Amino acid sequence: MRTAIVLLLLLLNIHHVISAPKGVTASLKAKWNMTPFLLETSEFIGEDGNEKFWQFVDTSVRSYYNLIIKKAGQFLTDLQVNLLKFALALRSYSPAVHASQQIASDEPPPEACPAFVSIHGQHSCSTKDIKKLLKAAAGRPKPYLYKNDHTYPGINKTDVPVVILYAEIGTKKFTSFHKALSEKAQEGKLMYVLRHFVADPKHQKMLLSGYGVELAIKSTEYKAVDDTKVKGQFVTYQTFINTEDDDNDEVQGFFFGTLKKSHPELQEQLVELRKHLLESTNDMAPLKVWEMQDLSFQAAARIMSVPKFDALKLMRDLSQNFPSKARSLTRVAVKQEMRKEIEENQKHLSETIGVHPGDGELFINGLHIDLDIHNPFSILDILRGEARVLEGLHNLGIKGEHQGKLLSLPVNAVDDSYALDIRHPAIMWINDIENDAMYRSWPTGVQELLRATFPGVIRQVRRNFFNLVLFLDPVQEESIELVKLAELFYKHKIPLRIGFVFVVNTKDEIDGFSDAGVGFYRLLNYIADEYDLSQLYNRVDVGETLSVDTLSAYLKRKFPKASAERILGVESEYDDKRKSNIPPQPYITLYYGHVYISLHVDCSNYTRSSTYLWIDFLSDITLIQCVLCPQGQLTEGSDVVDYLMEQANVVPRMNPLILSTERKYLDFTARPVDYRVFALLSIDEDGMTTVTMWIAGDFEKVSGRKLLLSALKHQKASPGVRVGVIDNPTGKPSEDNTVLYRAIWASFLTQKNKATSEFVQKLLKEESSQLLPQGTRMKDLLMQGMDVDAFEKKFNTLEVDFIRSQQLFCRDVLKLSPGERAVISNGRILGPFEEKEEFTVEDFHLLEKITLSGSAEKVKARVKQMGMKPKHASDLVMKVDALLTAAPKGEVRRDVHFIKDNHSVLHLSPRENEVFYDVVAIVDPLSREAQKMSSLLIVLGQVVNVRLQVFMNCRAKLSEMPLKSFYRFVLESDVAFLANDTVSPGPVARFMELPESPLLTLNMITPESWMVQAVRSPHDLDNIHLQEVSGVVTAEYELEHLLLEGHCFDLSTGQPPRGLQFTLGMSRDPLMYDTIVMANLGYFQLKANPGAWILRLRKGRSEDIYQVLTHDGTDSPADAGDVIVVLNSFHSKIIKVRVSVLMSYGLIYSITGGGSKKDDGEKKKEDVLNIFSVASGHLYERFLRIMMLSVLRHTKTPVKFWFLKNYLSPSFKETISHMAESYGFQYELVQYKWPRWLHQQTEKQRIIWGYKILFLDVLFPLAVDKIIFVDADQIVRADLKELRDLNLEGAPYGYTPFCDSRREMEGYRFWKTGYWASHLGHRKYHISALYVVDLKKFRKIAAGDRLRGQYQALSQDPNSLSNLDQDLPNNMIHQVAIKSLPQEWLWCETWCDDTSKVTAKTIDLCNNPKTKEPKLMAAARIVPEWVEYDKEIKQLLRQVQEQGDAHHAEEEGGSTFCSQATCEA
Repeated sequence: MRTAIVLLLLLLNIHHVISAPKGVTASLKAKWNMTPFLLETSEFIGEDGNEKFWQFVDTSVRSYYNLIIKKAGQFLTDLQVNLLKFALALRSYSPAVHASQQIASDEPPPEACPAFVSIHGQHSCSTKDIKKLLKAAAGRPKPYLYKNDHTYPGINKTDVPVVILYAEIGTKKFTSFHKALSEKAQEGKLMYVLRHFVADPKHQKMLLSGYGVELAIKSTEYKAVDDTKVKGQFVTYQTFINTEDDDNDEVQGFFFGTLKKSHPELQEQLVELRKHLLESTNDMAPLKVWEMQDLSFQAAARIMSVPKFDALKLMRDLSQNFPSKARSLTRVAVKQEMRKEIEENQKHLSETIGVHPGDGELFINGLHIDLDIHNPFSILDILRGEARVLEGLHNLGIKGEHQGKLLSLPVNAVDDSYALDIRHPAIMWINDIENDAMYRSWPTGVQELLRATFPGVIRQVRRNFFNLVLFLDPVQEESIELVKLAELFYKHKIPLRIGFVFVVNTKDEIDGFSDAGVGFYRLLNYIADEYDLSQLYNRVDVGETLSVDTLSAYLKRKFPKASAERILGVESEYDDKRKSNIPPQPYITLYYGHVYISLHVDCSNYTRSSTYLWIDFLSDITLIQCVLCPQGQLTEGSDVVDYLMEQANVVPRMNPLILSTERKYLDFTARPVDYRVFALLSIDEDGMTTVTMWIAGDFEKVSGRKLLLSALKHQKASPGVRVGVIDNPTGKPSEDNTVLYRAIWASFLTQKNKATSEFVQKLLKEESSQLLPQGTRMKDLLMQGMDVDAFEKKFNTLEVDFIRSQQLFCRDVLKLSPGERAVISNGRILGPFEEKEEFTVEDFHLLEKITLSGSAEKVKARVKQMGMKPKHASDLVMKVDALLTAAPKGEVRRDVHFIKDNHSVLHLSPRENEVFYDVVAIVDPLSREAQKMSSLLIVLGQVVNVRLQVFMNCRAKLSEMPLKSFYRFVLESDVAFLANDTVSPGPVARFMELPESPLLTLNMITPESWMVQAVRSPHDLDNIHLQEVSGVVTAEYELEHLLLEGHCFDLSTGQPPRGLQFTLGMSRDPLMYDTIVMANLGYFQLKANPGAWILRLRKGRSEDIYQVLTHDGTDSPADAGDVIVVLNSFHSKIIKVRVSVLMSYGLIYSITGGGSKKDDGEKKKEDVLNIFSVASGHLYERFLRIMMLSVLRHTKTPVKFWFLKNYLSPSFKETISHMAESYGFQYELVQYKWPRWLHQQTEKQRIIWGYKILFLDVLFPLAVDKIIFVDADQIVRADLKELRDLNLEGAPYGYTPFCDSRREMEGYRFWKTGYWASHLGHRKYHISALYVVDLKKFRKIAAGDRLRGQYQALSQDPNSLSNLDQDLPNNMIHQVAIKSLPQEWLWCETWCDDTSKVTAKTIDLCNNPKTKEPKLMAAARIVPEWVEYDKEIKQLLRQVQEQGDAHHAEEEGGSTFCSQATCEA
């Protein structure tokens, strides 16, 4: 064997000189400096709770990776430590750290200060100044605190000064500040907030991961590669290749890992041999159609044939290097049973979860992970959320199949839109749609609501579908406005049943002569009884303020025969329901039971409330229509009100404490407390209880006794509840002051449940509790049916120690002060209660209803199947319910299983007796999803313990190559280290052993909210041809911006305020970025980076017409005028903003309408020619420069060029400023991220075409009135000012039609036949190489929104819009008119004859489908001046290069380029 190898190597050495390795690397850096691991770790731990964060900070270490991981292990489980390592490898918390740094720089920090405090705007670098600054702090406004701020858990009162410490954890300066501030915070003297601040950050940028890099194979039908040579760069093989992965491969029967170990002296020759063998197998010759048909199944067969631990790596290799692996796959045989099994499983998946052949889907614990939306950062969040629940269930002893069953229970999300049951005697209904005569003519059938109407029109159906209840205090003037609102609805015959609840004094001794409210209530009852309540509006005049005198006068005037004493006096007959009123809640409006806190007299609020009501009214019609649909539950015979009031979110009473969405839960899974020490009382002797309530309080106090008594009364009515007691005495417990509680405890421990309940209720009554201090003995209070001996024995021997332990539990776990009361329901803590706050039997009923509506009922059903004893089962229900309800609510979990899994499903088992994640992947091994998912699954298996199933979801009968690109997914499971134990610069995408023949284009596939740009590469990344490159093509990208996206709606119309402008900035620079709101979904996007940002309406028309009303997803209160948004993660940040027209503007009109005369005058002064163009790749950038020069040579008007930044090369961006300086033009680089909701294109050329046409309304500032698009490969021979000033006759844009004069090309004119001929009719088909856009008109008629709408509809079909930028405006010609420009504005040799060239104003280098002549040859041949322009620009670029080289030599005294590793190091 050895001789054979040596011979081979010798042969190779004869023919081969060892050449530099060829390949491509791509890396992506953050824009900000590297952040310390220690600070990122603190943010990771902080997500588990504020307490843990401060415990970690208190013990913080120096910033060495291994030390940090060791220290973090004290606060985290093993699973969480693995997730922390993954988070640090991803740099997932770096934006959070940098956001704090940015907030600090906005302060700004005092000079030469390693740490500083900010006390209400005043700064200091020394702990000595804190006292002095605190004294004067009260006079200055408090600083704004963000949701993610770390506040020290002292006694945080609201009236103390706020001290913000900006420091780096682990430094000496931090420690001294922290010691001083934490002591003061514990004493309650100040509120201490910590924000990260690194005084001297490393100037090294971090390499990021979590993105994909694609090398797509380009068509070479038309040669479009620049012939200008670039300076390459040499990178040594060792710095470049990731040897570990590559050596494990087998290439043509040689195992290179083994060979290198056996022959370390032949390393270089083995590398060369491997390369040679690979080149001979990388056969890129095109496959025949019959060879392609089975490729997907053949890949699956190949993957299933290798040992299962190698299968994922093979799937990664086949999918990510498919173009060079395709031919080898054609030789793989596919077994019939595998094919059959795949088809059976596909049929089952299609029927159960709607997954079709070729689809790629990922499920983690049943949660669907859509890889179009999710990225490694959001998957890390899902893994963390799941870890809490999985570890919790594991710690509770639930394993195996029971874990999956409990996990998949649908837990109702906490709903904050509760409705109050309106079937209450206290409501006085003014009308009744179903029975009043005035509605007699309306139809009664519930199906009537389904009839079509105009938008905003409400069907008049004679049913009480819509109910409005107004709570009024008749004495308050504000009530008048609400009555007017009700009157408006009533008089206009809106199908709305209106009721009033009058909030008046309920004391017996008060009568109508001493209280105007009571008098009004009695008078109203009199009118209702004696006359008709619907006459109310005619009888009661709205006028002066209500008083006893005005009531008496009114009564005498309107009802002279009535006796005032009989109606208003003490013995009034019209007072029966005053006591049964719903508890006093003045000024609230109930629509359908939904509560609106109302409205004082100021008109804007009044208007707003009626708007809210109306919007709710319209949306509820839709809801009711849904239940009316054929499968709905509401039928003609149903009582509508009963049906509506039986919905899940309807509650019998309102108690904000119970219904609040901010809920605290006990963690039963981690705490070493034995909860069995709290005795529990269950009425149901044998059964399992669903709800366990603990009552904590001081039972020697009246309030504590009342609380427990209410709980026991509720338990009597609801046997499915267990009640436990926890004593929280006000003072130190002793024999004397715990008699009552010890008696309760003794009865709990010794008596049967029923006897205990009755005895404890007797003890808690005030008469009994007053007898004890007077000398009555406990045994005199005992009742029949009790086991007296057992009770007395227990009572007399009970020590008070157990009460002390309960007191400590209240202090440390429940966070109660001595004597405070709380209720804990299945682990949810309600309290502490205020001293006078009552929690009644009705509140306990409500609490049980809310607890059951979460997951308690479902958990009970699952636990029942485990066959445990009732006591243990009840405990488990309580603990599991607390765990599941406290977990954040995700989407529904799906049960994904396969009918057969022998031949088509890859199984990897988890490690035993550890927490594991259940991962199911459904993927076609030759698909874009497989390229990403294979890498993701490999890393997932390294990070956490997984039970993995991968189903080969193959497509049959392929007619084209399934993948046309090489791909790498950049992701690592842990931070990597170099040989000298320093942290490696970070992950890089490496493409090795690529075939050298194809032409490749590099695409970065990043998370949705990232905007990246190429910042360094001498090569043409759009045209990579390895045959012509010596060495490695390196591409360095930078994460330039994180996007802030949003949707904006006008509250009054529900429509997007088209043309509204927002600005985004920071406190010191409020206008850094701006944007326009689209009519499509009210979408807007703004460029930002980690930090705190302020979003405002732009000064001018936007601010004059609109005001911001509310916003969601932001970091400031929903009704705050300034919208503050903190960007502190790599995730997408999407906010919702609702605006309304200012009252002074009355009618709504579009902001995009014309400006004032003065504005127009100002614009005429600055006469600028705006030219827009796009280019990608060095050749087109070369053409672009020549086009610019030709424009400048033919006009005297100042020119401003606008370029799409997204695809420009680093070299173009570096040189454009020099060109602008030399030729005296302005330029601006514009960019816009393709919105996630708009159908995505995958091919780079089509994306660029999309940018040419789809975003014209949002790419440019509003000040730009007209813009001319000129293709990069065009040469201008006339003054474009003439085109700009051309009258477009009302059209938003003008295009030149295609020439008809060159007769020999007739067969290629596709627009003259078929679809285009019939669609266009007599109109012409226009070319998109040159067009002029009247942006004012374009925005006014919402042309951009219309184009995007049509694009969305057409682009779903892959065969439509083959020339996207051209086909779309031509397709929309009937909706968005095109002005046909005179033919001389665009001449191109392919379509126009030679005689017309003389008059041509621009010449376009169109591709010629007949000759396929390369662009460069055509340019030099067709346009004589092109060569001159080209020479001139080359001369300029040479000068720029020489200046740059000289500058670099001065600065560095070294070479211009450096390798990846040396640059990083």
